[in-house]
Amino acid sequence: MGKQLIFQTLKHEQTNEIPWVPFAGVHVGKLKGYSAEEILKDEDKLVECLLEAKKLYTPDGLPIIFDLQVEAEILGCDLMWAKNNPPSVKSHPLAGEKTIPCSCKIPTPESGRLPMILSSMRRVKEAIGDEVALYGLICGPFTLASHLRGTDIFMDMVADSAYVKDLVNYCAQVSIAMAQMYIDAGMDVIAVVDPLVSQVSPKHIEKMLSEGFTAVFDFIRSKGAFSSFFVCGNATKQIEVMCKMNPDGISVDENVNLANAKKVTDQYNVTIGGNIPLTTTMLYGTQEDNMKGVIDLIDSLDHFNLIVSPGCDMPYDTPIENTIACAQAVKHPDSTRKLIENYEVVVDDSDVEIPDYKNLDKVLIELFLLDPEQCAACTYMLAAVEDIYHEINDIADYKVYKYFIKEDIARTRKMGIQNLPTMCINGEQKFISIIPSREELIEEIKKHMK
Repeated sequence: MGKQLIFQTLKHEQTNEIPWVPFAGVHVGKLKGYSAEEILKDEDKLVECLLEAKKLYTPDGLPIIFDLQVEAEILGCDLMWAKNNPPSVKSHPLAGEKTIPCSCKIPTPESGRLPMILSSMRRVKEAIGDEVALYGLICGPFTLASHLRGTDIFMDMVADSAYVKDLVNYCAQVSIAMAQMYIDAGMDVIAVVDPLVSQVSPKHIEKMLSEGFTAVFDFIRSKGAFSSFFVCGNATKQIEVMCKMNPDGISVDENVNLANAKKVTDQYNVTIGGNIPLTTTMLYGTQEDNMKGVIDLIDSLDHFNLIVSPGCDMPYDTPIENTIACAQAVKHPDSTRKLIENYEVVVDDSDVEIPDYKNLDKVLIELFLLDPEQCAACTYMLAAVEDIYHEINDIADYKVYKYFIKEDIARTRKMGIQNLPTMCINGEQKFISIIPSREELIEEIKKHMK
């Protein structure tokens, strides 16, 4: 049974099969023709879609929602809703106000959208909870702190590390409250999803973040549930310090070489999950591309302490047949290998033109992002430019490339960019999976002026 397979894997026991967890967040709405906003606000529609996902995708584990803005909304952030994405944070209550929120604001079961979410969890638990391990996804303490503080937090990390630690520790208490409510509603695995951890050096993580995160994972374990630490972006350098915070599992996206990362997680006996490419394979690939992607992945890895899943929240428009192809490859690898025995993936980037950087009138900032509306790290990298643009618009222009648009995917490959988000200045990769402070960015722009 799938649920037991997840449990065995997170208990670090040997298994005969590899577990499969489709992170089909807003994508489940597509299965029944509902928008992302509808399923993130309407309990009946969300439950209907999750049960359909269980039927179609035969998951061993399944998340109830993938929305990292639930806590931010409760704590006073304004959201911008989208048809095919989770909402994005548009205001930051602590921007310009270096304070810690009152403990009275910590979420309760009556806060924000939690009544709908908790009821959905209980209903799905009753319907399929004996067969499928259910994941409750919460916003990690650092990303939540960034939602509250905005881009100011990146300067705070240099100028006032004590404040950042205090704010992250407050947000960890929010995470603990969320974990308690989700466990009470029947969730088996609490995934602490914190995209921005990949933007922080291991040294800074240990100094400002580790205490809060460790408290969250220790709490989840004390309640008899499993934990997963989900980080987007190039978290290669952060894997070891993440393991030291003592989660049961870690999930990473396609920016991370899973085989190399697994060598680290195996040293700490931590399960690792990932990392089927979201756009190039799941969204735009063929069924054969998806089968080959999964088979190549599992053939490159020891299957102990391993969960196969998409690299992050699946795009809304991911073809249903592609996700079924991934499930087929995980569940029936031998027959799938025969199906794709002679298959080769074809890539053509020939139509992309690269700017003549030496002859531009202004400095050109190019932002290569996964999705500025859905990916928190991408949102804050874009905000770093937008926040200063009124100061630099006479000397610099900027362009945004999104890794869910075919032409932009091709441009990313042609520029030789390996990790997202990345900021280029006049064609040079300057900030790779790191969000610059205001001063760092302005200084770098001025270096490229004619």
